[in-house]
Amino acid sequence: MRDVGWDQRAWERRPTEFPICNLQFAICNLQYLRPLLGVFVVNRSPVPAALGYRMPAEWEPHAATWLSWPHNRDSWPGQFEPVPGIWAELVRVLSGSEPVHILAGGEAVMGEARRLVGHLPNITLHDIPTNDAWMRDHGPMFLVGPADTPPALVDWGYNAWGGKYPPFDLDQQVPRRIAELLGFRRIEPGIVLEGGAIDVNGSGSVLTTEQCLLNPNRNAGLTRAEIERYLDDYCGTRHAIWLGGGIVGDDTDGHIDELARFVSPRTVVAAVEDDPHDANYEPLHDNLRRLRLARDEQGRPLEVVLLPMPAPVFFGEHRLPASYMNFYIANRLVVVPQFGDAADSLALDMLARLFPDRRVCGLRAVELAWGLGAFHCITQQQPA
Repeated sequence: MRDVGWDQRAWERRPTEFPICNLQFAICNLQYLRPLLGVFVVNRSPVPAALGYRMPAEWEPHAATWLSWPHNRDSWPGQFEPVPGIWAELVRVLSGSEPVHILAGGEAVMGEARRLVGHLPNITLHDIPTNDAWMRDHGPMFLVGPADTPPALVDWGYNAWGGKYPPFDLDQQVPRRIAELLGFRRIEPGIVLEGGAIDVNGSGSVLTTEQCLLNPNRNAGLTRAEIERYLDDYCGTRHAIWLGGGIVGDDTDGHIDELARFVSPRTVVAAVEDDPHDANYEPLHDNLRRLRLARDEQGRPLEVVLLPMPAPVFFGEHRLPASYMNFYIANRLVVVPQFGDAADSLALDMLARLFPDRRVCGLRAVELAWGLGAFHCITQQQPA
């Protein structure tokens, strides 16, 4: 771990990450290495969980929502024109609930963002450049901690979903730039993890998938137990619930925010496909089976609420990863993707029952889904 806010010395990393490449040399010279290794172990900064930090649930109070303004036409080939307007409508809706911070680096990007949303209340534009617009994955993971701890965020490694979409050098810098902007303590675990790959209940449990977090294109060589240790240490969890894989068209290798989400400490809403001939039927029913067998951090069964998938959504010959699970929970509302499907109203009604204290707002997401994401993928909450 690199606790960049306090100490950038190389020996602050985990002892197992110390670059001793020749094991025989290390063993033969242990008498000389022992004092040095002792320094590594004793002086390593405590992990966030040991200091009382945790990743809060999304429904806990927000200080703000963060987004990156869209500008990469390659993410929506042949269909980019409506995308900035979708961002503008989302920002308009969110700005009535909480402050919204938008990264809009460069003259052209900043100019468009100012024109479309600069007049709205609660909006702050930042001249911070990005390669793309998926703030959930390239942004920081904000933490909350005891009153005597400084504000902190986690700067996970980012490689554009296994190196699929270079370049991503600017996106890799986003957590650092935000930490500098806010004056937050920044902590680097040293492994790759996207925000859309995990979902937490705020009290100790985390949802994720084997397809994503055990994928060698993220952290080759790390075991399930090692991944869980990182989640415990840096998210403040103590119990992982593993689902299997993702849906057709999802280029993230099975992000959880297309599959199942916590909506309360013990309740999970899960996507299901009712057509046994659909390609999503088997993976979603496998995930449902796992959820019904799962327990929370206190050993209690989960309450699993089922939400049907929309009918398949295509752009040309490409099936899109359209899912109602990509909703975003703000302070006073829940933003739900809509696909022009009969199940749209079912999704709104179900989430309204699950969040009776929030307004549920459906926004069209078909064009957004051509970029292979929706509203949860483009937002990141900063807890209060």
